[in-house]
Parts: sequence; structure tokens; C-alpha cells
Amino acid sequence: MLSEIPSVEKILNDNRIVDLLENYSRDSLVKLIRLELGIIRQNIIESNLEFNYELFIDRLINKINNLWLNEIKHVINATGVILHTNLGRAPLSADSIDSVKDISLSYSDLEFSIKSARRGSRQEIVSEILCNLTGAESAFVVNNNASAVFLTILALCQNKEVIVSRGEAVEIGGGFRIPDIINNSLANLVEVGTTNKTYVRDYEAAINEQSGCILIVHTSNFKISGFTHSADISDLVKLSNLKNLPIIQDLGSGTLIDTRDFKLDYEPTIQDSIKLGMDLVLFSGDKLLGGPQAGIIVGKKKYIDLIKQHPIARAIRIDKLNLTALSSTLLHYIKGEAISKIPVWKMISADLNTLKSRALAWQRNLKINSEIIEGQSTIGGGSLPGQILPTYLLAIPASNINCGINEFFNHLLKNSFPIVSRIEKDNIILDPRTVLDSEDNKLIEGVNSVYDKISQ
Repeated sequence: MLSEIPSVEKILNDNRIVDLLENYSRDSLVKLIRLELGIIRQNIIESNLEFNYELFIDRLINKINNLWLNEIKHVINATGVILHTNLGRAPLSADSIDSVKDISLSYSDLEFSIKSARRGSRQEIVSEILCNLTGAESAFVVNNNASAVFLTILALCQNKEVIVSRGEAVEIGGGFRIPDIINNSLANLVEVGTTNKTYVRDYEAAINEQSGCILIVHTSNFKISGFTHSADISDLVKLSNLKNLPIIQDLGSGTLIDTRDFKLDYEPTIQDSIKLGMDLVLFSGDKLLGGPQAGIIVGKKKYIDLIKQHPIARAIRIDKLNLTALSSTLLHYIKGEAISKIPVWKMISADLNTLKSRALAWQRNLKINSEIIEGQSTIGGGSLPGQILPTYLLAIPASNINCGINEFFNHLLKNSFPIVSRIEKDNIILDPRTVLDSEDNKLIEGVNSVYDKISQ
């Protein structure tokens, strides 16, 4: 059976493989063919399996398509979840995208000072803006907020104790847990209080000569209600000052805009935390800030300087494209145009009448019968847990779909321009709040295309 296995050259001369050479390099195809042939040989030796040439070629072509045609795709988010973690969280503003494109196509002054004609620092690009917006003395940016927590503890608390409320020793997403991050930062976690109640006296009792900091973790991705108590931030700041111990707050999502303006619960703003006296405040760039993935640290200069000087800082620094997008995003806040230009805030502040008008426009242009119903959108992305925004939805009842509702859902996903919807009460649901204005026509075309397929 081993003798029946064709040579690499014979496979390359198969017309179906020859066609692939128009789009892929010969070397890449040769490597994959050799890899697959090796698997076939192993199967024959170990399991005495027969070799089928046609099945082999089909599998090889599928493998090539899965490996090289499965690029990250632009999808339409019609789920109503604004910061959808699986869909890349915050979409960037048009200005940020233009800035990234411009910098991608050319050289830049990333680490070069045009004023002094000498080497500069990439951090200076955003540090001044962040200080202006938050009232902090200094700022430093890394690749994500988990890295920001890791680096901060590593730089300030190595071989020391980090005091955290037991109710704040949380998992922040993707399996990353605050206790694990602290332990891997070469510090020792000291949990105080209980899951539902922690008092200032609990923190005070834990402070000793080995204490490195008090860490406050804002529970931005879940909510504890009922018989609860959290220590007042102002009292903890007073305690940290009295004990000459840095106090650090991980805000997780992080916002510069008061969420109460949109009838949502209060989410601590970065500038409020700085005003309260936090030594360092850590937050994400791609959540409520509405920018690219980044971990942002703002606060007292003496602590930021120690963080900057740590060898790991370079290993997890932000790259030039995300830095460009971040600085463009922050400029929207400086110019007072965040709500009108940053997609996340445009979605949060969207007018109900406008949402209804868009849903009605979709309905008029769709071939399949649908209904307009009232519904709810959510913030998502580990931000404002349990908070909802009223919206209008386009609902396609299962009774109007010739195929099963799950099949229709999957057809939308496999469309040339993937549409991510949600299934609710035997309806396909499309929420205009999270669909960009520029995507309306593509959504209509996509749904109509699926309808044509299932009607054949």
C-alpha cells in the first residue's frame, strides 16, 4: 500500500493542484503536500489504512483553503452587543483608520524627535494627551490591560505582598485571573475580607513590612448584589497615604465619559479615579475608550518612571499601528467630538427614532417578510454588566424561513460579507445599533442573497 502513494511531483501536476499554483507559491504547496503524505504513510504503517487518491486530493484542497483562505474577515455585527469580544471589540473611527493607513504606507517619527533631531520616545506621542485628559502626572502604554497589570505589579511589588479584596480576585477574560497575574508578577497575593463584604479595617490589618501595594480591581465584567459592602475608595486612599503604600486601581474597561449621561449606571471614569488620589490607574484601550487594543497606565510620575525602566516594558510595549490609532482616538476627546466620531459612543448615544428608521428601511428593502419590534442592546466586552439600552430590532420569524432557523443563521454567517445575528424566541434578530451606517446596504444585500438561496 505504501507503493501506491504518489510522488510530490505527480500531485503537483494534477490539474486541480496546478490551478492552485496561480494563487499560491510552489514552495508552500510542496511543504503542505509532503506534510499530508507523511500523515498518509503513518496511517498505513500504524493502521493498515488504504490509500484513496481522489479523497486525498479533495482533502488536500480543503486543507489549503482552510489554511490560506481563512483570513480575518470584515463582518457585520447585528447582534446588538456593542463591545463584542469575539468580533474584535471596539471598531475604530474613520480618522483613526486614516492615520493608521498613512503611517503604514510610510516612515514616521515614532521614536525620532523632529524638534531636537534626536532619538525620541514612542510613549511621548500619547503621554501628554493622556495626562491632559485624565489629570495624571504621567502615562505609559503597553499592548493590553492584562500586560499593564502584570508589568505594574512586577515593577513595583516584586517579592512583596499585593493586598486585594477577596471579592475582586476576578477572572478578567480569556482565562486570565488576577491571582495568576499577581503570582506570575513575582508578588504574593494577600486576599482580605470576604466575597461579598470587605472593609477598610480588613486592608489595614493586612498591611505590614512586606506589603507592596493595595490593588483595587473594578468588577467591570460582573456585578455582586444583595448583602454586600465595599470599602470606600477615599478611605482606602487615606489609608495608603498614611501607610506610605501605593494604591493602584485596575478599572478594566475605563471610560472618559460619564455613562449616566446615557441613562446607564455610573462607571468610574479615569479622571475621577485620579481626582480621588489613586497613585496609578490601569485600563483598556479597546473597550469604552473606543480605540485599539492597548493597556494604559496613568498616575504618579515616580511610579510610572519605575514601570518604564523595567526590562519587561519593552517586551510588551504597544506597536506603532495601535499607538497611531490610540493617539487619533484620544484626539477625539481633546476636540470634544468623541460621541459623534468614535463608533462605540455613537452606538451608545444612538437616537431611538433613528434606530427605528433604519430598521424600517431594512424591512422595506428585504425580500423576506419581517417585523419591527422593540428590544434591548447591551454594552458587552466586560463593561457595564447587566446594563441595557432600548432599541428597535428587525425580526425574521422562523415561520417565514423555508429552511430551519439555525440553517438561516449559518447562511448569514457564510455570506460573502458575513452577517452575525442572534436567535431569540424563534426569530432571527438584527439590531441596527451595532451595524455601522455604511453597512446598511451590505446587510440588505446579504439577507436577500440568503433568501434567494433558500428559495431555490
